[in-house]
Amino acid sequence: MKRKSEILRDLLVDRFSDVWNLLSETTLFLSRTGEFSQYENQLHGLRLRLQQCHKNSEQIGDIRSELIELRRSLRLLGYDLSLGRQNLIFDGFRHDDCMAEGFRRIVLFIGDTINNDTGIYWYTGEENHIALADFLEKRLKSSHTGERQIRIRDRHYLWYRHRKAELILSGSDTETKGDYEHLKARGEANPLLFLSKLKNLR
Repeated sequence: MKRKSEILRDLLVDRFSDVWNLLSETTLFLSRTGEFSQYENQLHGLRLRLQQCHKNSEQIGDIRSELIELRRSLRLLGYDLSLGRQNLIFDGFRHDDCMAEGFRRIVLFIGDTINNDTGIYWYTGEENHIALADFLEKRLKSSHTGERQIRIRDRHYLWYRHRKAELILSGSDTETKGDYEHLKARGEANPLLFLSKLKNLR
């Protein structure tokens, strides 16, 4: 859940963004979700009106207000529009020497969906992947003492690196090819979900 300061910042960014950029970013974001068809006519109508308003400040203001309201409603549905221009890249397998290229180790666990929230958990560090996985497993168990235990369905042993607006994930020597292809298929089917869960990955 976003803090009030983050919500206010998002609203201010929307209010002072160029209306064409706002429309393009909103369209790009929705095109990467499974909900685009629900908004396609609305977005097309806004684009058409913007093309026809001939710099009429009042009409542009109305269009901006509609876009801001649309973006506000999307945020209330749980979408993080700041991820719209980011990309999740799956790039094969790498070995330990990839650290020289700026890659770091990460273990990624995928658990049950609880209350419509897909359980994606991760941990990074300098230790080997098996040690990182053991630490994450113990941390998950200790943080849910007395509660329903998290059921981990998939474990992935990866390398990651940020490159501009891209998050690159590669398999490590510990990751099997089948597991990596399964993760890749899931990630490419819903990149915004993975990007939102990995947003604080540095």
